[in-house]
Amino acid sequence: MRKDKPLLLVSNDDGVNAKGIHELVKVLRSIGNVIVVAPDGPRSGSSSAITSANPLSFNLVKQEDGLSVYKCSGTPVDCIKLALHTIVPRKPDIVIGGINHGDNSSINVHYSGTMGLVIEGCLKGIPSVGFSLCDHGLDADFSFSLPYIDKIVRVVLLKGLPVGNCLNVNFPAKTKMKGVRICRQTKALWVNEFVEREHPHGGHYYWMTGDFMDIEQDAEDTDRWALQHDYVAITPVQIDVTAYALFEELKKWDLNV
Repeated sequence: MRKDKPLLLVSNDDGVNAKGIHELVKVLRSIGNVIVVAPDGPRSGSSSAITSANPLSFNLVKQEDGLSVYKCSGTPVDCIKLALHTIVPRKPDIVIGGINHGDNSSINVHYSGTMGLVIEGCLKGIPSVGFSLCDHGLDADFSFSLPYIDKIVRVVLLKGLPVGNCLNVNFPAKTKMKGVRICRQTKALWVNEFVEREHPHGGHYYWMTGDFMDIEQDAEDTDRWALQHDYVAITPVQIDVTAYALFEELKKWDLNV
């Protein structure tokens, strides 16, 4: 790998064989040296989970000029931790997650393994960006999102991101988009999250499902509104989860005993 080119560390939560990560790599190879360390299978919904009860392993899948691909037995966050500890030759210039099959807007950022790995990169002081497409299909069409990914990655490499901040980028499942909107996270929640079934041998079991409830459908500054109106939604995310307004209020409370 050329030392004069940026080093890009890539992972996802759909697994090393997912179409989204292969499409992402096609774009990134023109930008810099790419090291992929991705789970050996699907890990959707793993958030920032880490593996602590079992040992981890990784194996080289592909080696080309400017590209190394590894599969890892752990979670997306495990992939980033292990890559930084063992695999990468130096600190990456950027950590990139995706392209995720399915959107990670609104509260989904808290459940997403793709955003979990992005947050891990951010925690390590590395500019980090997650990309997701609002299409869960295994053969989803990512082509229209690729020029935006190329532009966003190049700009982040040029300008950097404030320490403790990362980007959550979501694409609508459209072949034509109206452009980019900088958005805040939509206030929402998941309801009806399980379907109960009767087991043929007795008892009950549950399949995860769920209905997404957008609490502020008409708020035009949110990521969900942007996606529903055919815009690319870019939401800045911060690691510091301190509720500063409540922080000041709590100082007024008499909590001593």
